Amino acid sequence: MEPTKENIEKALEIIEIAKKTGKIKKGVNETTKAIERDSAKLVAYAGDINPQEIVMHLDPLCAEKKIPCIKVNTREELGAAAGLGVPTTSVAVIDAGEAKSMLNELKE
Repeated sequence: MEPTKENIEKALEIIEIAKKTGKIKKGVNETTKAIERDSAKLVAYAGDINPQEIVMHLDPLCAEKKIPCIKVNTREELGAAAGLGVPTTSVAVIDAGEAKSMLNELKE
């Protein structure tokens, strides 16, 4: 998925809503497990990760499973969207909750 400013903002908003009304998994290990188990509906990961190898597998894995995957700018904004007081590398939306329609829009 193209990481346009609009797509990134929409993905972060979906994560915020899903955190309150649905279910999310945080961190690269939890995200990877969610993808492999076909329970992830949307995956977002931070672009400022060093080394990049930590998250390199997420894009191809999501493409294989046909799960939308988007790269956001920083771990801080991803952590904030997930309701964490600390930065996070990746987030998987398991249940979009009230953000289902937004998620469908993003997939298109």
